[in-house]
Amino acid sequence: MKAKVKRRASITVGEFFDQHGTALKMRLLGGERGFDRPIREPTINRPGLALAGFHTYFANKRVQVIGNNERAYLDSIDPAIACERLRWLCKRDIPCVVVARAAELAPEMMDVFAKAGIAVFQSPMITMRFINQATIKLEWDFAPSIKVHGSMVDIKGIGILIRGASGLGKSEAVLGLIERGASLVADDLVHLKALPGREIVASSLELNRSHLEVRGIGIINVAALFGVGSMRLEKRLDLIVDLCRVEDINDLDRVGATTQFDTLIGMRVPKVEIPVAPYRDIAWLIEVAALDQKLRSFGHNSALEFSRNLLKMMRGQRISSPLPPRDSQSTPDPDA
Repeated sequence: MKAKVKRRASITVGEFFDQHGTALKMRLLGGERGFDRPIREPTINRPGLALAGFHTYFANKRVQVIGNNERAYLDSIDPAIACERLRWLCKRDIPCVVVARAAELAPEMMDVFAKAGIAVFQSPMITMRFINQATIKLEWDFAPSIKVHGSMVDIKGIGILIRGASGLGKSEAVLGLIERGASLVADDLVHLKALPGREIVASSLELNRSHLEVRGIGIINVAALFGVGSMRLEKRLDLIVDLCRVEDINDLDRVGATTQFDTLIGMRVPKVEIPVAPYRDIAWLIEVAALDQKLRSFGHNSALEFSRNLLKMMRGQRISSPLPPRDSQSTPDPDA
């Protein structure tokens, strides 16, 4: 059964301010009002054209930012006309207003927003910088997400989602990986968010963050036992590892020349299947899969190179070195 993708239709002005106010250096001007108004689009609008009288295609669902240009225009026209233009904005049911560059609006303009019940914030950030940063944060708030069962770990910079049926030893494998230097991101329930066209980011629910359930022992605090370096708040998903019983795998690819993929939140993620059997060191196999994925990200595919060398040998041609090129004068980097 596939996990249901959740997409937020809106966030409130209060949520936007509480979650991002500090990062965006926002300060509330006037009283606390309009915090329950919805922001329905994950981007920002500058209402310069609307203030000048052009009302077609006005983006009223977005946060409205008043920069130097808008404020200079309002200061250049008759105050009564400026207030009338602002009242038109308020009638469009806008979420809130942010005044950039630590600028101040005239008291009569602030009064227009106060009577309409619209929150006004101030930020010292340059207008375009504020717009860029706020858009990134809003895209993250609106990003589609799912919750999947499994464990998420960071192995030498590669984010691995470990899935498998109950009792196959996922937690024991994660424990072995942590002992080898990996970091735990989430256990049991993994929260995945997709930034369209970019990447999937995994995180843990706040309740079980840094905790791992190990059968026979119970729930352990990974950060307390192994140090804060053994956990991460979030990590990009690079590879899915499915643990399977040997008898459940009908056609196992022994060479690995064909890359398998799984689709999560509309994005394809590389996947490998690892058979679970007695005396197999699953943690070590998962680490090797992570290192192989890291090697592939550098353009080095061991299975394809083996196939090419095999064809060359059959044709009587010279076989190329199986090792990636490396400067013989440089010192090997153990973290590479």
